[in-house]
Amino acid sequence: MFVTGASGFLGGWLVRRLVALGADVVCLVRDWVPRSELVADRLVGDVNVVRGDVRHQRTLERVLGEYEVRTIFHLAAQTTVGVANRNPVSTLDTNIRGTWALLEAARRSPTVEQIVVASSDKAYGDQDVLPYTEASPLVGLHPYDVSKSCADLLAQMYAKSYGLPVCVTRCGNFYGGGDLNWNRIVPGTIRSVLRGERPVIRSDGQFVRDYFYVEDGVGAYLLLAEQLAARPDLAGAAFNFSNELQISVAELVTRILAVLQSDLEPEVRNEASNEIRSQYLDASKARALLNWAPTFTLEAGLHATVAWYRQHLAARDGREPEAVGA
Repeated sequence: MFVTGASGFLGGWLVRRLVALGADVVCLVRDWVPRSELVADRLVGDVNVVRGDVRHQRTLERVLGEYEVRTIFHLAAQTTVGVANRNPVSTLDTNIRGTWALLEAARRSPTVEQIVVASSDKAYGDQDVLPYTEASPLVGLHPYDVSKSCADLLAQMYAKSYGLPVCVTRCGNFYGGGDLNWNRIVPGTIRSVLRGERPVIRSDGQFVRDYFYVEDGVGAYLLLAEQLAARPDLAGAAFNFSNELQISVAELVTRILAVLQSDLEPEVRNEASNEIRSQYLDASKARALLNWAPTFTLEAGLHATVAWYRQHLAARDGREPEAVGA
């Protein structure tokens, strides 16, 4: 198994699950991030780590050849919308060139049999008809959205033009323990409340999103790889994965506050720009063709997430963690 983006939020959870399943895992790591789950949870001792950039095709070809990789999970990307707005070139370069370099290296490999490419609901762009289905056009207009639209189309091109065994995942906003990007609404809100501070909402609070628990995301990726191995006709297909809930940012913060039993009032700054107001997915195709269903409700996912951050922040501060809801 070859995982790009292994030091990222979703990548760390995926690697943990693969190691638990006894898989032989190779991880591509560009930057050494001591706080990442890959390093902090000592997963690096159970995997093969290759230092390199996903944009470097020769490195990728060497890895696929030397480790005789059969299955690829391509997660490497610049994933922060604000960063993409401020520095579009680096985001476009990583997310688009990194995807074609990986797919071209896979095309040249005689061993690769399955590839799962991480796209996003952002690839659909801003549309009047919701929820998005896999038949919805990919019309991203803002920097991050465009990068995901292009990467998604590249994967489909390689499947259709070259017969590459690749499928695409389109998920909502991942949340869960291990995400240390405090600018994101879930970890940022939890940390603020645990510090006794008012949580901050950058937008007006009415932006609507799909929020998808990270362990359900890992399960979806693994299931898709398994199905692709058994059903080559799935090559080129894209699948939405979602709890199919439409939750505003304000409602999500309210639910987090309820789990934490906090009466703090959020600070609404209304500063968001170049972001789509409403995005949510129809996952009926995955349910019908893959027999997939999420295992975590939003409430269960939030409870598990709060418990992780209580433990993490207490350990960092040298304290005993409090019980969830205390």
